[in-house]
Amino acid sequence: MAKKIGFDNEKYIEMQSKYIGERVLRFGDKLYLELGGKLFDDYHASRVLPGFEPDSKIKMLMHLKDKLEIVIAINSNDIVKNKVRSEYNLTYDLDTIRLMNAFTDLGLKVGSVVITQYSGQASVDVFKKRLENMGVKVFLHYPIEGYPSNVEFIVSDEGFGKNEYIETTMPIVVVTAPGAGSGKMATCLSQLYHENKRGVKAGYAKFETFPIWNLPLKHHVNLAYEAATVDLNDINMIDPYHLEAYGKTCVNYNRDIEVFPVLNAIFEKILGESPYKSPTDMGVNMAGNCIIDDDVVCQASKDEIIRRYYQVLKDKTNGKCDDEAVYKMRVIMKQADVKCEDRKVVEPAVTTAKETGHPACSIELPNGKIVTGKTSSLLGASSAALLNALKEVTGLDDEIHLISPEVIEPLQSLKTNHFGSKNPRLHMDETLIALSICAASDKIAKKALEGISLMKGAEAHSSVILSNIDESVFKKLGINLTCEASYSK
Repeated sequence: MAKKIGFDNEKYIEMQSKYIGERVLRFGDKLYLELGGKLFDDYHASRVLPGFEPDSKIKMLMHLKDKLEIVIAINSNDIVKNKVRSEYNLTYDLDTIRLMNAFTDLGLKVGSVVITQYSGQASVDVFKKRLENMGVKVFLHYPIEGYPSNVEFIVSDEGFGKNEYIETTMPIVVVTAPGAGSGKMATCLSQLYHENKRGVKAGYAKFETFPIWNLPLKHHVNLAYEAATVDLNDINMIDPYHLEAYGKTCVNYNRDIEVFPVLNAIFEKILGESPYKSPTDMGVNMAGNCIIDDDVVCQASKDEIIRRYYQVLKDKTNGKCDDEAVYKMRVIMKQADVKCEDRKVVEPAVTTAKETGHPACSIELPNGKIVTGKTSSLLGASSAALLNALKEVTGLDDEIHLISPEVIEPLQSLKTNHFGSKNPRLHMDETLIALSICAASDKIAKKALEGISLMKGAEAHSSVILSNIDESVFKKLGINLTCEASYSK
């Protein structure tokens, strides 16, 4: 059964690239485009907007590749703290290098790296030297006392004027970063100051997918964004400045609305007058114009809200968030009119765990069929569920043993006798390796292995919090996982 599509991706790429090009013409010589969110792997957008490809933003940039260059911003404090981007388990400095390589491989020009909030930190100097040895241009931006409220000081030779001017050659300069808080906006504003002093007509725009400004405030897509950022205290709001200026209701979020008066004052100080009447004016997001089936994206967003609720419960168990985040998620759940029971894959896992007294896992396949996996002496519940799912999608009999015990037992011996593991059961990665070994000589195992590509978009639920290994495999297979907020005893 084909997955229903609610978003026209081709229209989005064409429309978005065209609109950004028009924004450049509005200012004259150059546009600094602050690009938030994930570029190569926006899986949140692809989940709530079925049809949106995770790398759509990159494809959009490719349409403009002859007119743009990229500046990557990284905060000195994130380098000092060894801040980690969880998706890749990479520190921000290493992720900066990963991003540079990824852009370059696609033929996009990475003009430079700007290190923000620099105050002579030794570890930052080491990273700067490393980049320069790689042939990368590095520029330094410094802390500005009173930022962002002390406009008179910020827009002066002692404020933005002290920052190093980033040399750029293209009409579109995309400023991106490994993560939030890297100083993208401040970098853009600093460049506006320097460009203006050099007589260059430069402007600023912001490109973020969510919240979608031309959808209702409590639209399920926008509620799903609130759920995804509950730890950041992002709150969707009606843009009061846009309503006052144009008499139109648009959605933005609290941080942009709160900082807009200051931004406006900075624009006026730098440019003589502000080009924008509202924070929504600053945006260039066209995603809302490319939704082709509202019912589909609403249902997808409801599913995402439930998944986010389970994630927050898990984070609370792990000490990563507090009761406040859980409370906010429950409010969002109520606004979206969804319940945990609406996630069909939950009940089979929980019921099986109660019946067996051991962890269980269930997987809902793209065709709607649900399979479960039990804990056994050979396999963990997730591994068992995965094998059962592979049998289902490839039409194999459920009674068939895909992996011979003769293959599993040596792996168990290796784990317990040589690697010191107390758990002899195979994790999902070990199970797939064992299945691959069997597939070399067994046609049935080979057929089951071919079913891996059919697992993308499936839903899974575990009765316990899984190991990082199993969670990683679910993610690599494109299976959306949730867990009960407790560990196996």
